[in-house]
Amino acid sequence: MGAMRMIADLMEVAARTAPKAKGEDFISVQIIEGEALGRLADAMDAYGRETGRKNFDRDGRGIRESSAVLLVGLKGATRAGLNCGACGQARCAELPDPADGPEFAGPQCAFRLLDLGIALGSAAKTAGLLNADSRLMYRAGVLARRLGMIEADLVIGVPISASGKNIYFDRPA
Repeated sequence: MGAMRMIADLMEVAARTAPKAKGEDFISVQIIEGEALGRLADAMDAYGRETGRKNFDRDGRGIRESSAVLLVGLKGATRAGLNCGACGQARCAELPDPADGPEFAGPQCAFRLLDLGIALGSAAKTAGLLNADSRLMYRAGVLARRLGMIEADLVIGVPISASGKNIYFDRPA
């Protein structure tokens, strides 16, 4: 096993074990590498061209140059039952069931979205502690979900790389 795969594995552990509201786990994780990175990058580029959406091509180039991508998603999340109103509804029972949107399924309970954010932060922290460059990429999640690389309602990709310059931040505009 190479060092970058080991880092991706440890990032997966960090995302999996991150704290979750009420101790209920709706986080889904998947590592992609090898030829799957090229398929994801190609799909991102094509999606950007077809929709006119900016920076899918730029982020696709970053994916293509990555060693691996950790996909972290929210799958089948139920409402936390706190009636907090953070989702925009006064009571959890009023929050509509998630339905497929143009890129993700929503709406989602705010506390489940916080769980996703904590899992992503834990994964990114782990990459940083191990000196791997990373970046949270919403655009990678859109196409990973469409390609069926992970089963989830909302997905964010966390690519990793080890090179002389950070390919996710030190890039042309």
